[in-house]
Amino acid sequence: MLKKENRLKARRAFTATYNNKNVVSDDLIILYAGRIKTDENCPTRVGFVVSKKIHKRATKRNRIKRLIRENIRLLIKNNEDNTIKKYESLIFIAKEGILNKKYNEIGNSILILLNKMANKYI
Repeated sequence: MLKKENRLKARRAFTATYNNKNVVSDDLIILYAGRIKTDENCPTRVGFVVSKKIHKRATKRNRIKRLIRENIRLLIKNNEDNTIKKYESLIFIAKEGILNKKYNEIGNSILILLNKMANKYI
């Protein structure tokens, strides 16, 4: 479970992140990044979206969110990737291909997307 300070929940925050238009994607996930931080003490907020197009059952959609959330939690905890702390907000949107993937495959996809984002918006 992500800490409360790292959760992106407000509709305004989601809309602001989408409007920033910093986007990268691969076969499993689309990543939207918000503005680059000006205050380093401000935590990065992360949101997750899994639509009903992925699967009609909420249990399947929730499992996908849990897998993504756990990968992000460990990245933030271990400081493995400073790219995640560079932005005010991040939104991860699942694509259809993610349904049958394992934890490690999703984690690799997240790392690749974060590196793409870092290289794209230096």
